[in-house]
Amino acid sequence: MLYAGIAWTSNGYEIEIVDAGGDRAVAPTRWGAERAADLTRWLGEIGKESELPCAVVVESTNGLLDGLLTAAGLDVYRADPWVLPERPAFGSVSARDLADRASTDLASLSPLTAEGGGQTGRDDDYHNGIRRSAEAESALTAAGRCFRHGPRDRPEIALTFDDGPDPVHTREVLDILRRYDVRATFFCVGLHVNALPDEVRRITDAGHSLGNHTWSHPFMPDLTAEQFRLQIERTSDAFDRAVGRTPGLFRPPYGARTPETLGELLTGGPAMALWDVDSWDWARPGPEKIAQTVLDHARPGSMILMHDGGGDRRESVQALPAVIEGLLERDLRFVSADALRSVAG
Repeated sequence: MLYAGIAWTSNGYEIEIVDAGGDRAVAPTRWGAERAADLTRWLGEIGKESELPCAVVVESTNGLLDGLLTAAGLDVYRADPWVLPERPAFGSVSARDLADRASTDLASLSPLTAEGGGQTGRDDDYHNGIRRSAEAESALTAAGRCFRHGPRDRPEIALTFDDGPDPVHTREVLDILRRYDVRATFFCVGLHVNALPDEVRRITDAGHSLGNHTWSHPFMPDLTAEQFRLQIERTSDAFDRAVGRTPGLFRPPYGARTPETLGELLTGGPAMALWDVDSWDWARPGPEKIAQTVLDHARPGSMILMHDGGGDRRESVQALPAVIEGLLERDLRFVSADALRSVAG
């Protein structure tokens, strides 16, 4: 069996592959974040060429690849902090550390599923973090710096897309939005903003809004306050380089939060935008199911969560026309998440 460790860096990904004896099986490789699809195909070919199954290991602070990897049929595992060396303030542990952990104790890692995504098996940690964050979230909300929807008495709705930009799916989403002349908000991850600044400019040139979605889409309970701050600051810097300004909104990956991370938002920085309608498109249930889920739950003031990046988003793109048409039939106006916040506050 082969074991592939994938580390994230300020520029993209590094991969180390070892065999069952811990010896290097393939020369280390580096991949820009814009080449995530190529990286996925390459890993699939490695398994075919070697005629050995390949276990792919990512850290809990890397939530950008599991969707692509599981969609490609690869066996993907998550390494949590308690089985790894100490992580740097920015970046993951090394790819070799991840590969070595898998080769010596695969049972200590968590297998990921398309349905569970990057937080598969961490539901208790997720919900405990939200419970512990209630006081800080209330303080943010009272200050007008946290919201999940706008007023229910206005015929307005916000369509939002997470985890991009993606070199293929973001353009497809933009084409559909242009066809219907509606506006949306894109919560982008820093790795992708840094790698694909032209795509970020394409979003803003089309009149859409931007939001900060961290650098590497980490599982928030595994971040220290400093690590969280750097995720936000580095992503803001990437936005500034790409479009000359930084977003005023932040969305936590998976909607996860902790008192430690929310404490950083209480002292300044972007406001937190959650959502009240989850399309569940990330689970790839089929375009018809995605559209029906949105239309069954959306109402005036809703903020709808969909995805244009971070995985195989073909179903999201296919569902989008039905979502837009169904909402337009209700005489709802599409506004930015920023606009919902201004009226909610």
